[in-house]
Amino acid sequence: MDESFTEAVLEVVEQIPSGSVATFGLIAERLGRGGARQVGRVMSLEGHGVPWWRVVRADGTLPPHLVVDAQEHWRDEGTPVRNGRVVVVEALAPDF
Repeated sequence: MDESFTEAVLEVVEQIPSGSVATFGLIAERLGRGGARQVGRVMSLEGHGVPWWRVVRADGTLPPHLVVDAQEHWRDEGTPVRNGRVVVVEALAPDF
């Protein structure tokens, strides 16, 4: 995996404010390279040190094995969630 792409993804994730989210695809668009799957791969392998719960699928979900931990973070940060999904239109980070 391209180390510069990995670093760029993690840097963008670190800039997402508390209580906000960005989608995998929007992060790729912001970087002007890669795609949602490549961003997801970076988050899967290297995202443990950044606020990973702020990066969601376009429908506001995360993989099932991450949801319980993510919901605690979302609650603590006041992220808008309905039926276990982030309401992306309400929680979208500025500049996305």
